[in-house]
Amino acid sequence: MFKVLRDWIQRYFSDEEAVVLAVLLFLAFTAVLTLGGMLAPVLAGMVLAYLMQGLVTTLERLRLPGSVAVGLVFALFMGLLVVFIVVIVPLLWHQLVTLFNELPGMLAKWQSLLLLLPERYPHLVSDEQVLQTIEVVRGQIGKFGQWALTFSLSSLPLLVNIMIYLVLVPILVFFFLKDRQMIGRWVRGYLPRERALITRVAQEMNRQIANYIRGKVIEIFICGAATYVGFVALGLNYSALLALLVGVSVVVPYVGTVVVTVPVALIALFQWGWSDQFIYLMAVYGIIQTLDGNVLVPLLFSEAVNLHPVAIICAVLLFGGLWGFWGVFFAIPLATLFKAVLDAWPSKEPVVAPLL
Repeated sequence: MFKVLRDWIQRYFSDEEAVVLAVLLFLAFTAVLTLGGMLAPVLAGMVLAYLMQGLVTTLERLRLPGSVAVGLVFALFMGLLVVFIVVIVPLLWHQLVTLFNELPGMLAKWQSLLLLLPERYPHLVSDEQVLQTIEVVRGQIGKFGQWALTFSLSSLPLLVNIMIYLVLVPILVFFFLKDRQMIGRWVRGYLPRERALITRVAQEMNRQIANYIRGKVIEIFICGAATYVGFVALGLNYSALLALLVGVSVVVPYVGTVVVTVPVALIALFQWGWSDQFIYLMAVYGIIQTLDGNVLVPLLFSEAVNLHPVAIICAVLLFGGLWGFWGVFFAIPLATLFKAVLDAWPSKEPVVAPLL
């Protein structure tokens, strides 16, 4: 047992740089896991600055001074933030309140439709099954109502946290963009001088994660905007709210699309029933999803590392369970980092005795 363990350690941890990299990864993971809640504004600022760094670099390649490039990108960021707060948030809130007010009527209509199923399909559905389903739905709605009441009573601390984010995150984004080189030199000053392995892993991680995160943000905006235009053109209620759900659903591969289809279909059925308008809407929705999966995703992520679907699902479950939404959002980049570390990790091949 000890010989096997010693051989394994000698094979994978005989390189000093590998030991240092393992310690750094462990410390970083522990810090995020334990201090992530307190450092959430800092992490959000780092992510946003990371997203905008590519645009700053592009402007600098056009021979704009660094301070001018940072100022232009930061002004664009603040403009988009103001538009989101002033225009999009009130629209989403209005549609959410309207949906919440109309939810009892929608449930009553669906309940009447469910009660007709045993008469039409007596061999498939019984009265007891329908009543059990109605009771389960009522219980879930009651839990949702309790959550909404608790959320409204505790909204003051949430509003304070939102105000803190709105003040601190833009400031952090500005300084991360402005002083990125100084911060990089400060971090490198605490790293070992011999860091070829760390540099190789960092470069691979930067290339892959930057491509993925920027591509994913672009995909969210394009899918959300295209869905909103299509829903508004067809006259679907709660178009902005449903478009937001469709845009966010692309964060979770495979599962997100299936989950968000349910509210889209239910609201369309409640509004139009089994009519031609419902069929047109689902056709448009299906076309958008098809173009996203077969055109947009290959175009945006052509340089991303190919991960097996099992690895993607495991990463989403693991990191989503640890960090919630942000864990789901960064599940694939973190899985990519893990793969980059494994690919770059030095190992000594075990000595095999020659066959006689």
